[in-house]
Amino acid sequence: MPLGGVLVALSLALGGCTTLQPPHFAGTQPLLEPDRFFTGHTCSWGVFEDRAGANPRRPFTTECFGRRERGELILAQTFTYGDGTVQHRVWRIRRLDLHHYEAVANDVVGVGRGEAYGNAFHWEYTVALKPGNPLFRVKLKQWMYLQKDLRTLLNRGTVSVFGVTVAQVTEEFRRQP
Repeated sequence: MPLGGVLVALSLALGGCTTLQPPHFAGTQPLLEPDRFFTGHTCSWGVFEDRAGANPRRPFTTECFGRRERGELILAQTFTYGDGTVQHRVWRIRRLDLHHYEAVANDVVGVGRGEAYGNAFHWEYTVALKPGNPLFRVKLKQWMYLQKDLRTLLNRGTVSVFGVTVAQVTEEFRRQP
C-alpha cells in the first residue's frame, strides 16, 4: 500500500477513537447561534430517560422567553414536569467570541461553558438540585443541533453525578412565531 494510503487509513482508524468535538461541525448548515435562536419565544418537549436512554422516566415541557440586555441573552425558562412539578430557571448567556459562550443561572453552580460550530452547540454546566448540598449536584452535557427549517432544535444530553451517567435527556425545541 502506498504511504498516502497508509496515512489515510491510519487517520481514519485513529479518528474513530477521538471524542466528538464541536469544531467537527464547522461548515455544517444551517448556522446555529444559540444567543439568537433563543431570543424570543421557544417551547420544548422532552423526557429524562434512564442512563441507557432506554426507559422514559420523567417527561417535561418548557416555555422559554429570551431577550437581549447589555450584550447578554436573558433566558427565562419554565419547566413543567409530567407530575405537575414546575421549575424556573433564568439564564444569563454571554457570547465570548465567534464560537464560545458562558452562562450563569439561578440554580447553576459556577459558570456553564459552550461552543457552537456550524449547526451544533455543545455545552456543559452543573445544577444544584438542593442548593448548599454538594451531594445533590448533577452535571449536564448537552449537544444541540439546529434543523434546516431554522425553527427546530434537537437536544441530546447526559446527566452525571461524580462522573457516572445517571440519566439521558432527549428534547426538541421549537421557535414560536
